[in-house]
Amino acid sequence: MFYYKLIGLSFLVTPIICFIIRWLLFKTGLIYATKKLERKLQDCFYVYQYLKVPEINENMQRNELYRKVSLYLHSLPSLEDSDFTNLITGHNQNDIVLSLDSNQIIEDRFLGANLFWFNQKTEPGHQTGVFVLKIRKTDKRRILRSYLRHIHDVSEEIAKRDLRLFANIAGDNNETRWKSVPFSHPATFDTMAMENDLKNKIKTDLESFLKAKPYYRRLGRAWKRSFLLYGPSGTGKSSFVAAMANFLCYDVYDVDLSQVRGDSDLKFLLLETTPKSIILVEDLDRFVTEESECSTVTVAGIQNFMDGILSSCGGEERILVFTMSSKECVDPGFLRPGRVDVHIHFSWCDFSSFKTLACNYLGVKDHKLFPQVEEIFRHGASLSAAEISELMIANRNSPSRAIKSVIGALQTDGDGRGVGDLIVRQIEGNDVEGSQKQGSIGGGDGSSTGKDLRKIYSMFRLRNRKRNRTANLALNDEG
Repeated sequence: MFYYKLIGLSFLVTPIICFIIRWLLFKTGLIYATKKLERKLQDCFYVYQYLKVPEINENMQRNELYRKVSLYLHSLPSLEDSDFTNLITGHNQNDIVLSLDSNQIIEDRFLGANLFWFNQKTEPGHQTGVFVLKIRKTDKRRILRSYLRHIHDVSEEIAKRDLRLFANIAGDNNETRWKSVPFSHPATFDTMAMENDLKNKIKTDLESFLKAKPYYRRLGRAWKRSFLLYGPSGTGKSSFVAAMANFLCYDVYDVDLSQVRGDSDLKFLLLETTPKSIILVEDLDRFVTEESECSTVTVAGIQNFMDGILSSCGGEERILVFTMSSKECVDPGFLRPGRVDVHIHFSWCDFSSFKTLACNYLGVKDHKLFPQVEEIFRHGASLSAAEISELMIANRNSPSRAIKSVIGALQTDGDGRGVGDLIVRQIEGNDVEGSQKQGSIGGGDGSSTGKDLRKIYSMFRLRNRKRNRTANLALNDEG
């Protein structure tokens, strides 16, 4: 009888004991201490191999695998279980993300194998890092190749959502040449004020480039493509580069030639760029004319940058983009095929571009004033996309008033010199008061609209002074 009572009591006590043990493990942190003890015991019975992934390789170039490993590790849920993690700002300023601290181990599982990563400390004064993979030798041959491929695929998916803009800055030899910030420009090909046929041809060309690696290999050519964007300022060249980056999901390297110390420095910058990127050089015509003194880089150095042997050594799948205000003063040999593959002219707005801007900025696809605007464009009047867009932003609460302001600017003299006068009339007149009232109704601040218009006017007034000064110089030369 006593035996049966003991059995019944054990059935009652066992769940209670299990509950207490579970509570102690998970509520007091003993589970983490148990895992550490288990890991130490395993180290005594298994042989491990350590694989290092340095940030800078032996050729003093950035190790692309280091970037991919960094993206992959910071996406692992096990990062939250690390003893020490850094809290940093994410892609958006309101996002807080975790970053692996030095010498802290995080665990990963892949195909039944346990793998361990830690960020090794570097020597004081060095800004580079090293990721170290700890893997059992029995698992290395079985999973290593598949695991690295898995890291590549995951990091590529993350990189598509987190583009970056790099800029070169002058500094000491020990400092990093490129500094980066998140690239969040919203421009797309759909928002570009260009002819639809031209946009479709460019998109088709870029899509063909993405799939052309075997073709370039068969031809024995570097897998890269170069574009020249030329035209007056304000016609959308920079926005076009942003649209290309968003379309391709490529990072952007903005090369400021005025900050480059010489030809060898320019080569080093090129070697530090990564594959799947756009390398942008703006206002190239400032640096390639004979009388140019804007940079210590020579014309021969720029030519080697465009099509020299180093341009194919830094990485594959890259787009080179050069912008110019005009290519009339540039030697045609400088822009020959091979150095520049595609030439795209950005001219003043026509009626088709105006309709695209009206749809984007005002939400208007058709309007009773459109025939009048088309007639004015047909007679040769023109404005830049930037000038038309600023007029639309200033009058965004009233599409009719916005279109009338564009008509007024086109009728003034057709080249935008009347735009500033038109905006100042709106600032001094009742148009601004009406927009302030509408802004208050919509929950906005009416005073901010007036401030925006004054800023726009100041910009156009400065621009008009430059144009008038140029015109006076031309008249004096003729006289």
